[in-house]
Amino acid sequence: MQAYLLPIGLLTLSNLFMTTAWYWHLKYKATPLVMVIAISWGLALFEYCLAVPANRFGSSVYSATQLKTIQEVITLTVFVGFSAFYLGQAPTWNTAIGFALIAAGAWFIFRG
Repeated sequence: MQAYLLPIGLLTLSNLFMTTAWYWHLKYKATPLVMVIAISWGLALFEYCLAVPANRFGSSVYSATQLKTIQEVITLTVFVGFSAFYLGQAPTWNTAIGFALIAAGAWFIFRG
């Protein structure tokens, strides 16, 4: 069971870093862009240190397509939480419908 859960846990942590790297600065528009890029690259380094092992370990139990699908579902989930709690932009019904359609696509990836 750990072989299936470890990649998901690592991908979740990596997405927390990547989402932060890409969007944290939206609340700090006065921060110079060069500084934002440097800080974001530092955060992205941690993301890579988690994502690469997640995919390496995950490839023993998931196909590459399944790993990418897991990563995308986690990315969207993390982003909605980040957007709501950090940026104050709550999800809408359109967001929920869009995610439901993506979940349907993920179901087809894992179906067969």
